[in-house]
Amino acid sequence: MTDILSFHGVWVRYGAKVVLEKVNLTVTEGAFVSIVGPSGAGKSTFLRLVLGQEQPSQGVIRLDGQPLRPEPGKDRGVVFQRYSVFPHLNVRDNVMFGLDCQGSRVRGRLSGPSRRAALETAEAMLASVGLGSALDVFPAQLSGGMQQRLAIAQALIMRPRILLLDEPFGALDPGVKADMHALITRLWWEHKLTILMVTHDIKEAFRLGTRVIAFDKIRHDPQAPNAYGSTATFDLELDPKPPPADKGS
Repeated sequence: MTDILSFHGVWVRYGAKVVLEKVNLTVTEGAFVSIVGPSGAGKSTFLRLVLGQEQPSQGVIRLDGQPLRPEPGKDRGVVFQRYSVFPHLNVRDNVMFGLDCQGSRVRGRLSGPSRRAALETAEAMLASVGLGSALDVFPAQLSGGMQQRLAIAQALIMRPRILLLDEPFGALDPGVKADMHALITRLWWEHKLTILMVTHDIKEAFRLGTRVIAFDKIRHDPQAPNAYGSTATFDLELDPKPPPADKGS
């Protein structure tokens, strides 16, 4: 398998505070990487580095062997724990928003045949996440699980190669969470994604991941608690996950 992402001697400092230190790891294309660790261990900072929202204070991050550009790109999608949807747009328009942003430079949005094709793509994506009958509904009318399905559709409509999940299911009830686990596993296979997921749920990490990485501090100084940062202290490859069963079988 090909390495899609690599970290080489990466540090993140905020002034005198060290958040991450000496991060050296590679991610194989198609992996589902679960990222665990205590609060404040730099897990979300790690995701923001991959997204391009933050840059390392030291070291290099490479995507496909090339230095990662210091800005978000459509090859990386993200879903947060708090539903990152637009409350003033209905379900269909929430998913269409990203496509419209790539539309005509003159009109600022798609029109004509391009818009009709984009609408078909958006509606197919919404159907794939179980929102095909809620196209004209607004987010406030959706349950938490349905809003998270919408956020996933928003991310996937841009056809990212890497999907970043930051505690995406932490606020959901157990039954809804199980449904979301099945959904994200199916979408991972269908879209051939590489997924990096931060979670505090160890069972979830092992249930979904093909690899589990733990971030924590290996050096401590009680007199200077911010002097040292976290790094990857545990890295376990798991048995490959089988594809989801065909519902029609």
